[in-house]
Amino acid sequence: MAPRKNFRNQAKKEVKPAAVVNKNGVKVEASVAASGGGFSGTKIFTWFMVLALLGVWSSVAVVWFDLVDYDNVIAERAKEFRFNFSEVLQGKLSAYDADGDGDFDVEDAKVLLGLKERPVSVLLREAKEESAVKEPDAVPPPDDDVDGSQNTDVESEIQAAVPLPPISDDFIPDDSRDEATHPYEDENNAIDTKGELVEKAQPQQTLEESKQYNNQPGSPETKETEAESVPEPEADVEPEVESVPELEAEFVPELKENAEDQPKDKLKEKAKKKKPKLLNKFEKTIKTEIDAAEKLRKKGKVEEAVRAFETLVLQYPQSPRCRYGKALAEDGLAEKMLSNDMLQKAIGTYKEASELPNATPDLIKATLKKRAERQQFLGRMRGALATLEKLVQIFPEDMALKNDLGVAHLLIGDNNSAKRVYEEVLATAPSDGFAKVHYGFILKSENKIAESIPFLRDGLESGDPGTDDGRFYFHLGDALQRMGDDSAYKWYERGHQRGHFASVWQRSLYNVDGLKAQPWWTPKDTGYMDLVKTLERNWRIIRDEAQSVMDKTTGLFVPEEENLREKGEWGQFTLWQQGKKAGESCRSVPKTCGLLERYPEATGCKRGQIKFSVMQPGTHVWPHTGPTNCRLRMHLGLVIPKTGCKIRCTNDTRAWEEGKVLIFDDSFEHEVWQDADSYRLIFIVDVWHPELTQYQRQTLSPI
Repeated sequence: MAPRKNFRNQAKKEVKPAAVVNKNGVKVEASVAASGGGFSGTKIFTWFMVLALLGVWSSVAVVWFDLVDYDNVIAERAKEFRFNFSEVLQGKLSAYDADGDGDFDVEDAKVLLGLKERPVSVLLREAKEESAVKEPDAVPPPDDDVDGSQNTDVESEIQAAVPLPPISDDFIPDDSRDEATHPYEDENNAIDTKGELVEKAQPQQTLEESKQYNNQPGSPETKETEAESVPEPEADVEPEVESVPELEAEFVPELKENAEDQPKDKLKEKAKKKKPKLLNKFEKTIKTEIDAAEKLRKKGKVEEAVRAFETLVLQYPQSPRCRYGKALAEDGLAEKMLSNDMLQKAIGTYKEASELPNATPDLIKATLKKRAERQQFLGRMRGALATLEKLVQIFPEDMALKNDLGVAHLLIGDNNSAKRVYEEVLATAPSDGFAKVHYGFILKSENKIAESIPFLRDGLESGDPGTDDGRFYFHLGDALQRMGDDSAYKWYERGHQRGHFASVWQRSLYNVDGLKAQPWWTPKDTGYMDLVKTLERNWRIIRDEAQSVMDKTTGLFVPEEENLREKGEWGQFTLWQQGKKAGESCRSVPKTCGLLERYPEATGCKRGQIKFSVMQPGTHVWPHTGPTNCRLRMHLGLVIPKTGCKIRCTNDTRAWEEGKVLIFDDSFEHEVWQDADSYRLIFIVDVWHPELTQYQRQTLSPI
């Protein structure tokens, strides 16, 4: 710091060199004598540059340490040395002009030191200059009917479930408040990223709408897409205007279709897909400005992009593309900030863009589809439904939009309306695979098993986007099994080959990779020896409390509601669900609940339940699998008839014993028979898979 201060002080002093005598005997300044009697142009310029550079360094130090008034120093030096300091800086130090005002001053120094943001105008100018260098032919002539956009950010086509955005895992949806819950849901619903761990701990979700139209009776909970951030293009990617984004599925994985599995005509059809036209005639004349703002967004500079597009919207308030760009930038900023308020703002801007005059049809479609995605993510299911209904009204020939509308009806529990939509689609496009699998799915939910099979099978065989989903393989196989058709395992095998199932036997959809997988477990295998001993030592206490509340008049035991029974009666009484204690239920059986309080591997298992299960004679439970490989299931025998009761897991069949615990992994196929002449009563305790870490147990979402 001292040398800089000294240099600065030296620059302020007049230098009086020693006098010498020239050949004529006249005293002159030493500097004059050295130059042969006068100042040369080279010398003068050298001194000017030295002083200018010293000024640059002093300006940085002055601003940083707040030593002196920077503007006064510049004025003083200009007066002392009789030259225009700003002109020298412009000529030799233009690289330091950070705020775009044509000179280097205190404001530039603040920008260089990070004390002040660069103006949007400068950012836009630089982006435009970079775009001009990289794509000299980027701007089409005004009469060109192509907007020049490329398909860098084309998003995945709508999948088998709700189209939702690529928001990061820890993005917290708003409370749904008055929104309707989803169809096909039971208490075992899950919100997960295909069973894979999230990066950060997630708060407890409050949105029913964030689940799929899952848990159709007899179904597992559905998959949810990996919540990844939208990938940004590489830094050297040319700036491009946004292409029409196909709807994404937030809670269904992106389905990657193998080219070899696709018919050649379908591949050709995809290759011929036209680029969307997002720019109207006027907007083509300002495409360079739009591209400059878009460049900021695609490079991840979302704050600058928002400001840039806000500037464009002020300049061109009737430009739909500028407003659409603003909405996309707000959308990206919402993701970065994890802000629902900002996302709600983007939803409003999408609406504004779609309603402006002179918006191209492609832009209207892209904008409203984006709006519907974001509404669904925030749990605004009825709002999303209204948006999709508007889209269908504007584009009645677009079957993909009708398919999306059908999904929206399913998400608010309106199966009948969804069924009508898919019937309309199939009447117009009888080979539409997406409509077929969803129509078959609805038929199966109505227990029309035989009728559902051809639609599910044909839809899967079509290979259409959105059909390659584990739920449809699961339900087709389940329907075939219930019809006594062994080809079910062919479809399970195909689902396994496509990556939806861990194996033909283990068909859960919410999985964590790498966990030990075996159908039957011993207490020692689990490491939960203390819990097993507590259950077995106190089984009579647990049995007596269960029997005390078994009277049908209490209403505590409710019928199994997952449509897993072929016949018979099966009642359940739940004490813990998704890691939450049912306080009212526990008051009826306080001793049982008290015994379990000190075992968080059970009471804290967010992907399981603790409950009593009573099964009456003549009951058969279809082969089925649980939703996740993250739990193991303990069965404590309480009242077990001597013969007639058995359980099969994979190809190994066993029987319960009173006072003994059976442990199995219910993500494997299992089946139950109750052919005794009296009821069977057991106590079910789900526990975390022992190989899950504490962090995983905290961050995995509930089922």
